[in-house]
Amino acid sequence: MITLDNLTLRRGVRVLLDSVSVTINPGDKVGLVGRNGAGKSSLFALFNGTLTEDAGHYTLPAQWRVGQVAQDMPETPQPATDFVMAGDAILLAAQQEVAAADATDDYDRMAHAHIALHDAGAHDAPSRAQSLILGLGFASADLQKPVNSFSGGWRMRLQLARALMCPSDLLLLDEPTNHLDLDALVWLEAWLQRYAGTLIVISHDREFLDAVTRVTLHIDAAKLVRYGGNYSRFEDMRAEKMQLQQAALAKQKDQIAHLQKFIDRFKAKASKAKQAQSRVKALDRMTKIAPLLSEADFTFEFKAPVHLPNPMLTMTDVSFGYPAPDHAPADTPPTVVVHRVSRSILAGQRIGILGANGQGKSTLVKTIARDLTAISGEMTEGKGLNIGYFAQQELDVLQPEDTPLEHMIRLAKDVVAAGKLSGQATREQDLRSFLGNFNFSGDRVKQAVGSMSGGEKARLVLCMMVWQRPNLLLMDEPTNHLDLATREALAVALNEFEGTLMLVSHDRALLRSVCDEFWLVSRGGVAPFDGDLDDYQRYLQNEAKRQREALADQTKAPRLIPIAANARPRPASKTQQKRKLIDVEARMTALNAEGTALEGLLCQSPASSHHDHEVARLGQRLKAIHDELKTLEDQWLALSCEVELEQSN
Repeated sequence: MITLDNLTLRRGVRVLLDSVSVTINPGDKVGLVGRNGAGKSSLFALFNGTLTEDAGHYTLPAQWRVGQVAQDMPETPQPATDFVMAGDAILLAAQQEVAAADATDDYDRMAHAHIALHDAGAHDAPSRAQSLILGLGFASADLQKPVNSFSGGWRMRLQLARALMCPSDLLLLDEPTNHLDLDALVWLEAWLQRYAGTLIVISHDREFLDAVTRVTLHIDAAKLVRYGGNYSRFEDMRAEKMQLQQAALAKQKDQIAHLQKFIDRFKAKASKAKQAQSRVKALDRMTKIAPLLSEADFTFEFKAPVHLPNPMLTMTDVSFGYPAPDHAPADTPPTVVVHRVSRSILAGQRIGILGANGQGKSTLVKTIARDLTAISGEMTEGKGLNIGYFAQQELDVLQPEDTPLEHMIRLAKDVVAAGKLSGQATREQDLRSFLGNFNFSGDRVKQAVGSMSGGEKARLVLCMMVWQRPNLLLMDEPTNHLDLATREALAVALNEFEGTLMLVSHDRALLRSVCDEFWLVSRGGVAPFDGDLDDYQRYLQNEAKRQREALADQTKAPRLIPIAANARPRPASKTQQKRKLIDVEARMTALNAEGTALEGLLCQSPASSHHDHEVARLGQRLKAIHDELKTLEDQWLALSCEVELEQSN
């Protein structure tokens, strides 16, 4: 087990943990939570050995293997599958030992090296690595692509796959969901639920924490407190604790009154019924989230839009995508991602946009935000449309060398020049005051954006959006760098917003809280999704099953029966398929038994002067068995798929 006994941990002169004691048991699934800067990553540094305690005692079993996602951006030309396989340190060491042993005349060393390689799982390592890569959202065509051909977000997914590939007793995951879309996130949850070791995860995704953790460690005011239960249970227990201390609800009175006013005003109007119901849901949760909101760095609200055109935007036969690159030949056609969409966006709609990575969610949002031009079709904007856009990558709209104040001054000039000023104050002092509402005050208004944390950049983008008083909010993964408290503050602000919202997010708690309907971007189209997020998760599981079956159909025919060049192929009967399956299973059983016996012989002490030659012969036979078993396993899988398909028909 991991034990912290009266432990103190510092970074420089700052005390992060002060005389804390806690125990983490083998097999615990732990969520590590606390405000940004509370010391979560520093505690991880203690666990992985890069930081030592300043006082007290810390113990971690010496034999435990620690797995962690590397934070550097890999630049290797190594194929994706090989890169992930190399994350298995035991397998890598066994491969290196085999190579070293084979270069000598030491037959005993060679035999033991090959046995160790087999024990390390070399026979199925490529399939295990590829299963991880595909589960995290890559396509089959990506498996052999060079790592450095992928974008930064996809490379970080490969780093995550590499960490999962490594056998470990303790797995440390720091914000593993940041670069994932919803389908990859659901897959990761299922994988971690099956993980047999001790898991400690830092995440700001409440539903992810609820799904994978059973213990919560909370860092607050340099103290570390253990709660039995997942994140929602921790939240309930802490809320009760704070209510007993008479401190939980004081800061939320104004927000509750604002929500109640909206509900009272619109609940009787059919056109506003859905929006009022969203506020009812938010109001129901206010008591629970009060402790988190009281911790938030800031709270904010969107002022009522000056105009509410209806419809906001009408799309007629619009195709979305990207123009041909500048260096491409003149006749190169554009890349179309989403085809021929005809839909209207109405005043007051609150739309969650669903779809797997690469299907076109961000392309759709960027085109509506005017960052991209539609490939074809007609987009008609309502009079007075004022768009607020939160890009998935904050630096898409921020200049790293500029300060928050410079960003606001430039924004004000652009709004004035475009004649879109809607009551916003534009004097420098007014802009400074507005920045102060988002915790940019004093010298911080003159800090270069490039030196800020991800959370600070996200807060600046929110500040710029709110100042513009938009009536259509386009938000593409706005929570990636926000802590749990700020996410809840964002949810409250979005529920108070009286305009139209279109939201792309893998944060299911945010989607559930603020969206009344969903659009699904899939297979080149956009359509309403008739269901909730639980239905969508079931849809993702069915899609994954369909893709696996399609892949099996593509690969099984060439593997099974070679057909002569002029032969006329005939489908095998059900009886023939079952007979072949039985024969393959029997051969696999015999080979496994022979392999087990050979391994036993190889582990025995030398009995004669011919031992070295005998060991080499046995080692060669064992390798041949492993090679044949691999081929038979492929045949068995393909035959099994055929038999199941025949039975289902």
